[in-house]
Amino acid sequence: MTASPFRYRPQLSEASASLTHDVEVVDERGRRSTIAIPAERPLTVYVDKRELVTLMTLGGAPEALTLGYLRNQRLVRSISDVVSVQVDWSVDSVAVVTRNGIADVEERTSKKVVTTGCGQGSVFGGLMDDIDKIALPPDARLAQSTIYRIVETIRTQQSIYKQAGSVHGCALFTKAGELLYFIEDVGRHNAVDAIAGRMWLDQLEGGDKVFYTTGRLTSEMVIKGAQMGIPFLLSRSGTTQMGHMVAEKVGMTLLARCTGKHFLLLTRHGSIDFEPQLLEAAPRIA
Repeated sequence: MTASPFRYRPQLSEASASLTHDVEVVDERGRRSTIAIPAERPLTVYVDKRELVTLMTLGGAPEALTLGYLRNQRLVRSISDVVSVQVDWSVDSVAVVTRNGIADVEERTSKKVVTTGCGQGSVFGGLMDDIDKIALPPDARLAQSTIYRIVETIRTQQSIYKQAGSVHGCALFTKAGELLYFIEDVGRHNAVDAIAGRMWLDQLEGGDKVFYTTGRLTSEMVIKGAQMGIPFLLSRSGTTQMGHMVAEKVGMTLLARCTGKHFLLLTRHGSIDFEPQLLEAAPRIA
């Protein structure tokens, strides 16, 4: 019998860090005031005492970020392979201990692709590696009313962005539009990795979930969403050509420009259950 990937839960630290930093500013009239700006700090990841990468992060969910990074980079296939994740902000590092190490780690991390977007993410290996092995639910559907519920939930969500700006947010929802996680970081790639890590820890599968990001739907975001098994990816921003191509290849539904009652369905055009009555009283958007 094959062991469940959730049989083991790694030992985790509960590291905390301030998410904002106060600075003094002077405006155009010479007036002084204090504003909050997002914190940004390095987090160097060590796996089995080997330095792997340094992530620039807000620091709100460092253990989940580390697990999600290892998952989405395809360096660790199962959370049961991880013994512990210990963050120490006094030295800006996280120590990961695995059960059996990472096979061929030198070769697998030798090729790096720098991805687009703020925070400048990167992925190891070819971007399209293992894409053909991903199978998203082919009959997944989403109601138009659920899209609007998700957009409204994000609009009213308390966030670091509203307080200090300069961050991206990602969220995981059920297909009914119930918010499960909301995570912000200095780069959207960090936020999606942190959610991937939390899904692992909480034993959540992605086939009946919806992912929302404030950032663009790039190839990196689509690939990570597909690796998490999520069939729906929403954004208040747009997409890129490669993001669109990858979504079509894996059968993912992309919805862009999601604001108010407006959205653009880019792929899987038959996957949304439209509800025209929801727009009867809505103003037309040019």
